[in-house]
Amino acid sequence: MDKAIPAPRRRLSRFNNAQRTDFWQIATLLFALLALLPLLAITYLAFFPEENIWPHLISTSLPKYVLNTLLLMIGVGVSIFLTGVSTAYTVTHFEFPLRRYLEWLLLLPLAVPAYVVAYLYTDLLEFAGPVQSALRSLFGWELARDYWFPNIRSLGGGIMVMGLVLYPYVYLLARAAFLEQSPNLLEASRLLGQGPFKTFVRVSLPIARPAIAIGVALGLMETLNDFGTVDFFAIKTLTAGLYDVWLGMGNVGGAAQIALTMLTFVLLLLALEYFGRRRQGFYQSGARFSHRRRLQLTGAFKWLALLICLTPVVLGFILPLLMLVNYSIIYFDIAWTRRFEEYALNSLLLSCTAAIIAVGLALVIAYGRRLHPNKLMLFASRFASLGYAVPGAVLAVGVIIPFAAFDNGVDALAREFLGFSTGLLLSGSLVAVIFAYVVRFMAVSIGAIEASFTKVSPSIDMAARTLGHRPRWVLGRFHLPLIKGGVLTALLVVFVDSMKELPATLILRPFNFETLATHVYQIASEERIGESALGALVIVLVGLLPVIILSRSIDRSAAMRQ
Repeated sequence: MDKAIPAPRRRLSRFNNAQRTDFWQIATLLFALLALLPLLAITYLAFFPEENIWPHLISTSLPKYVLNTLLLMIGVGVSIFLTGVSTAYTVTHFEFPLRRYLEWLLLLPLAVPAYVVAYLYTDLLEFAGPVQSALRSLFGWELARDYWFPNIRSLGGGIMVMGLVLYPYVYLLARAAFLEQSPNLLEASRLLGQGPFKTFVRVSLPIARPAIAIGVALGLMETLNDFGTVDFFAIKTLTAGLYDVWLGMGNVGGAAQIALTMLTFVLLLLALEYFGRRRQGFYQSGARFSHRRRLQLTGAFKWLALLICLTPVVLGFILPLLMLVNYSIIYFDIAWTRRFEEYALNSLLLSCTAAIIAVGLALVIAYGRRLHPNKLMLFASRFASLGYAVPGAVLAVGVIIPFAAFDNGVDALAREFLGFSTGLLLSGSLVAVIFAYVVRFMAVSIGAIEASFTKVSPSIDMAARTLGHRPRWVLGRFHLPLIKGGVLTALLVVFVDSMKELPATLILRPFNFETLATHVYQIASEERIGESALGALVIVLVGLLPVIILSRSIDRSAAMRQ
């Protein structure tokens, strides 16, 4: 028996050596530092620009950028709050026609980029569009001055468009919060004489408020990230101002200063999300998992409930999808070209590469945190996830600054010692685009993989340590098969988000390189909406994949509560 002992001890010794080298901890800290690099670069250049135009910006255009950004965010915030909360409460607590279908249909607008909806509604509602043409034909009007019609290409139009596609963030979290509330608590409120509306205002809404605050914060982050809509509608927000200062004035320092101003907005939104999450500690009895009895609506009320829930689905998804399909059929011969196939392949390769790298890095970070559950690893994981909160245009500035410095340094050394120029190695290349994608969407991967890791029993790790196995062996042999669902979900979500990303791609892509997102933006900006429809349709159909997965996971969770 004594001779059988040394083998496990040798394996255990190898494990301890791996622990001393701390590969996972070092890798996690390194990846977190890489994710922070763009933010550090922006901060440095904003405070130490080559040409300081900050006083000029403050005295001229910056106040207008800030005001328009605030108005847009306030308008979108109110819109997604009202739509998301009303629809979530209605499908959760009331029974009416098509309710079961609307539970998941209300998620579908999340698959449609805001700039695509902006292009379509402009074509639908502008002076030469079918709506105004029908009105002129019906009432005998001839000129625009003969009648009043709201201008879609305005701040109000931007609020409407973004509200239609961003409300699912609030709907999703609000509905989850409403489902978690104890039916006994709501029944007690009604027994005390409170009607459905007062029960909602005094009981359901305060309990769900933290989740709603998180949903609103996520929607506003997407609002701040948007460029296609505000550019097409000529809304001078901070995002549009960043492009104007950088590409129009050629001043990277001024762009970094505007980017730092946008990061201030992001920090405020993160604070809103943090305080909302911090106050999610509502303890309820196990009765919340009992069967939920919805109030059966009759008469006009059931049709009102149907109208409340069906309107955002029709305006935010069904109508845009029908328009895209119609235009794609009409303009198919013009749109489907060899170049279109090239753009689609570019999008596919970029998105696949970014997804694989982001998920690989997220796997290292999540596993490193599992092996070392301390505050340092927690902070590293959170820092690596900050990219998702940073607008794409801001991230592009942060990427181009260190990449350009690296290229210039290598080029100077090559000229001095080798006698030739290396040119652009990182900046202005696909490396910069992929790096921006990875930094921006790695948070999605980390969240999905960490959630999967929490379902894996710690006893597996303990048993592996007892047997002397190395962490890499345990990860490949045991953990990966158990968390493959989370890994595949992370791959899919990062792939779809990369397909839709517009601001960072526009700035960082090489010359004469197009993706489907930039192709749709370029064609639609030239008022050729029909020709851009096919590319937009492909983006929307690809975007449906994670929405379908999300809907199925919600259905399974709801079924488990019954």
